[in-house]
Amino acid sequence: MTELDDMTDQDLALGPIDYLAVEFPEARMNGEGLAAILDLVDRGLVRILDLRAVKREADGTFTEIEIADFDSDGTLDLAIFRGVSSGLLDNDDLSQAASLIDPGKVVALLVWENTWAAPFVSAMRRVGADVIASGRIPADEVVAMLDVLEAEEAQAQAT
Repeated sequence: MTELDDMTDQDLALGPIDYLAVEFPEARMNGEGLAAILDLVDRGLVRILDLRAVKREADGTFTEIEIADFDSDGTLDLAIFRGVSSGLLDNDDLSQAASLIDPGKVVALLVWENTWAAPFVSAMRRVGADVIASGRIPADEVVAMLDVLEAEEAQAQAT
């Protein structure tokens, strides 16, 4: 049973749920960068719902690996995330993620709730509002557009 299973409809004030898949070359993960996730969790901005990783084998199959022991030294580097599972990710999700990477590499899947938005979502539900669209603009697209705008601005100032 997960934390989500224990919630009543009254308690169910969830923020938006996001996910990402991150590919690691050569099946090496060292946990670098996850300090930022810990900071977000500690500040109550996000709640980690799932954190799982799989290695794609040469024959195309995949093996789930323990996400909390990044350097494979037998010590849990991120014990706080051990067993984190909401049930939102299943073996089909892991298989799909594994199919995106080359053999010998690892893909980590992270699902989180944006808890900072839960009060807003709850308030909107109370007044009968519905989210009718949602999306995400990839960061690399934003950076590319900002570069274009900066170049256009520089060109306009030069003339």
